[in-house]
Amino acid sequence: MDSNPTDSGRRKLLIGAAALAVAPLMTGMAASASDTGGNARQAPATALVGRRKIGSLEVSSVGLGVQNMSRTYQTTIPSRPEMLNIIRTAFDHGVTFYDAAEAYGPHEVERILGEGVAPFRNEIVIASKFGWNIDLQTGERHPGLNSRPEHIKLAVEGMLKRLRTDRIDLLYQHRVDPQVPIEDVAGAVKDLMAEGKVLHWGLSEMGLKTLRRAHAELSVTAVQNEYSMLWRGPEKEVIPLCQELGIGFVPWSPLGVGFLSGAIDENTRFADGDIRKIETRFAPENLPNNLALVRLVKTWAERKNVAPAQIALAWLMAQKPWIVPIPGTTQMSHMLENIGAAEVTFGNEELQELNAALAGATIQGERLPPAVLAYSGVEAPGQ
Repeated sequence: MDSNPTDSGRRKLLIGAAALAVAPLMTGMAASASDTGGNARQAPATALVGRRKIGSLEVSSVGLGVQNMSRTYQTTIPSRPEMLNIIRTAFDHGVTFYDAAEAYGPHEVERILGEGVAPFRNEIVIASKFGWNIDLQTGERHPGLNSRPEHIKLAVEGMLKRLRTDRIDLLYQHRVDPQVPIEDVAGAVKDLMAEGKVLHWGLSEMGLKTLRRAHAELSVTAVQNEYSMLWRGPEKEVIPLCQELGIGFVPWSPLGVGFLSGAIDENTRFADGDIRKIETRFAPENLPNNLALVRLVKTWAERKNVAPAQIALAWLMAQKPWIVPIPGTTQMSHMLENIGAAEVTFGNEELQELNAALAGATIQGERLPPAVLAYSGVEAPGQ
């Protein structure tokens, strides 16, 4: 999920975007800032964000990824009160889909989200994820993955406490465990569903055979994979399979970790600890070529009088009616801008023109470091 950089080069096309996104939203911000108690909030009738269905689950057309609310890509620690304010303001403007994971923090992001949504928990959909080998008590990361059924059940108990809730609306397996049959994973989730602790489930970055097996064992609601103008890999096989099976699709990193917002240029260098520093698509030798994509996005932003990020998100939503992006941010203005993408539309001819231009764009470098990429597309073992 994206957390846009704060360095120079930040969006020069916001004048047009402000008229579309920020101005209509500002009317609700005073109420949002003053409502810090436990009273349930109601999203305004004129909320900017519409609704979509992923599988059988209805959510807002744009969600909010909260991955970086405990630590940004730039390795800074955001203001917790401001993160809570962003979460609550997003709800005030129609966002009902919030995405977290036990691995984010680890654990701390779920605590932030749980506190943030407490006033309106029953009005929203919370997604979280299990699967990395994380100590259940301390949150310490250990090597590899852990989707053993008994571990999944204990991990969910921890999630419920941190999120201050009695159920996870959408529970993903974060990565496929090559040591555990997917049928065993589905069985554990089925037990949690029987107890009312999980309502829907999904997979992330899984192999295609594993998705078929998982869906046959227990109906899958959503798949979460990286997908954006910068990385279009899911178009070849994953998205067609989701369409065949009636599964929703949730793109993570829909803004290419800030790249498609126009916040990165050929002079950008990344801090130690920022994953983009070790993603070769952002290496100095590849940036000049890859920035042609950003120039294309900016051209369309000028043409439609919106921000580049809104073009990138609206394009995703135009691909399928059951695609719901979850851009993340730690800045209020970016959140308001991102959800404003739900108002941006493309005519059929416009979409064909944009897709043709994108087809001619070539991206140099890999989307993830090899050690991380190795966990994608994995097939679960047989029983």
